[in-house]
Amino acid sequence: MKLSDLRIGKLIAKVPIVQGGMAVRVSTAPLAAAVANEGGIGLIAGSGLKVDELKAEIRKARELSKGIIGVNIMVAVREFKELVDAAVSEGIDLIVAGAGFSRDLFTVGKETGVEIVPIVSSVKLAKISEKLGASAIVVEGKEAGGHLGTDQPMKTLVKKIVKAVKIPVIAAGGIIDGKDIAEVLKLGASGVQMGSRFVASEECEVDDSFKQTYINSSKEDSVLINSPVGLPGRALKNEFFDRLNNNEVDTGKSCDYICLKKCSHSFCIMDSLIKAQEGNMTHGLVFAGERAHLIDKVLPVKEIINNLVNEARKYLGGEE
Repeated sequence: MKLSDLRIGKLIAKVPIVQGGMAVRVSTAPLAAAVANEGGIGLIAGSGLKVDELKAEIRKARELSKGIIGVNIMVAVREFKELVDAAVSEGIDLIVAGAGFSRDLFTVGKETGVEIVPIVSSVKLAKISEKLGASAIVVEGKEAGGHLGTDQPMKTLVKKIVKAVKIPVIAAGGIIDGKDIAEVLKLGASGVQMGSRFVASEECEVDDSFKQTYINSSKEDSVLINSPVGLPGRALKNEFFDRLNNNEVDTGKSCDYICLKKCSHSFCIMDSLIKAQEGNMTHGLVFAGERAHLIDKVLPVKEIINNLVNEARKYLGGEE
């Protein structure tokens, strides 16, 4: 078995790796462009950005790369439509959407030619996505970082969903190395989406303390929180988590962000994610995948992808 191209509609990525769109300001233009330059698909996280900020990130990524650039926008954010329209106006290649499901997004894809890739965690939503015109689907399991739509393991979901749809299935959640990539490709996935591994890259624009939280974490540090979005979220233990667990975090009722369509105001998730990106671990929430503890080094994107490709080919038993 060979490591094949990843085809999403009219797009063809030489490397079947999609870099996850991690908010807030974790997946920005330099990271997305670096991944795209290596033949993968780079995603800019639109959630938490203003319309003009998202446009600026897309333009910057285009200046840095001629590869495939997409955006990831949470359906749960209040300005979802405005952010989608902004991405389309900048000529984005694809839109990945999770934390909710938007039927209107498929209409946008049909009218503009932008490839639409929803994140799903069930056979039912996978089938609905295909019927509505999705170019591919990201199948995300419980191992993923950030907001989760399931408590099912990724491989269990992938096995079921590849049999249920004909469009490309991109596996996400807990994928860290080339062996992981090979395993899901053997299950029938067409590619993978990886977030956590790219946080620990030189091009990722988060504070070094954020990256070191990954590097220094143990298996036991992967925890679930109750997000104000109404979904569980997978994060890493830090000072903020301890304070949250002890009910020492202020509620988000007085927060200045107009970000979510629905919010429990248990705390301000937007503020906590921004604080983490800036390196404030006392007030910052660090989202991470279940197997982030296996990452032991910060590397350039070029080296990360080269390692992933070589490892995957080794375990697939075939060369290009």
